[in-house]
Amino acid sequence: MGGPIRALLTEKTEAGLSTTLTDLDPAELGEGDVTVRVEWSTVNYKDALALSGRGEIIKTLPLVGGIDLAGTVESSDDARFAPGDRVLVNGWDLSQTHHGGYAEKARVPANWLVPVPDAFSTRDAMAIGTAGYSAMLCVLALEHSGLTPDDGDVLVTGANGGVGSIAIALLSKLGYRVVASTGRVSEAKHLRALGAADVIDRNDLARPGPPLGPERWAGAVDAVGSHTLANVLAQTRYRGVVAACGLAQGLDLPTSMAPFILRGITLAGIDSVRAPRDLRLAAWARLATDLELPKLAAATREIELADVPGTVAHLLRGEVRGRLVVRIP
Repeated sequence: MGGPIRALLTEKTEAGLSTTLTDLDPAELGEGDVTVRVEWSTVNYKDALALSGRGEIIKTLPLVGGIDLAGTVESSDDARFAPGDRVLVNGWDLSQTHHGGYAEKARVPANWLVPVPDAFSTRDAMAIGTAGYSAMLCVLALEHSGLTPDDGDVLVTGANGGVGSIAIALLSKLGYRVVASTGRVSEAKHLRALGAADVIDRNDLARPGPPLGPERWAGAVDAVGSHTLANVLAQTRYRGVVAACGLAQGLDLPTSMAPFILRGITLAGIDSVRAPRDLRLAAWARLATDLELPKLAAATREIELADVPGTVAHLLRGEVRGRLVVRIP
């Protein structure tokens, strides 16, 4: 079974949740068909919610967090995977009821695994992570609804975050004219380098607004929710489509039926946690062809496993730009 596994373990204390580096016995990894030697993980908004105790993400304690992981198969009881294969996992029960990516090894069901595309290293796969994979699911939803670059502008909210950064890069590569909404307009140069044509202040959308507003964009990728999503819908053009995948502002949606029955707007909900395997494979195949690695690198910063707990407050306050990849020792 091997020696102790270095891991970042979250436990309940009298003061709340506490996350510290510790050693796990391999027998504690949990059930699964495949053991993966983890090389990289990430810190997403959902990870910050989990480690902070907000959102009740973690259902079983103590637990190793991390909703993403990428590495190399060490052993497998499933014929689809062999030792040495490069694999990744996004979502499923990681960091909820199953030990996640913040450990040197993970044991997971084979059906959760996706092969790392040849175009990417395992580090690249985690620079993309759930955020980038969710952004690609949003793009697929826009395309499924028939949106094309000729239809008009596409808005991306939460533009400096992980989903937003990669959504901008993807959409611009595909020929869409992208409008980026952010609370940090000082980052406009960075967002334009990713592919944004215009940058607007998120305060234009974050306050309560009328049920219908001026028609400004043909489609949108929203990672914010609440009043922002309501205003995005209210200002989407006739028969436009909005893909919603996040809740940074809130879970509520204070809107009316007006955008849907007067303008025929489509609101496409994006679930990255339990998306079927064929959709995951399709999303990662498209990422391999549609995402430019230099843009990914420009939106990515690397940290060590021990640094993860200290990043949580910064991420929840919206102070982190782009993607954080975690080197696993």
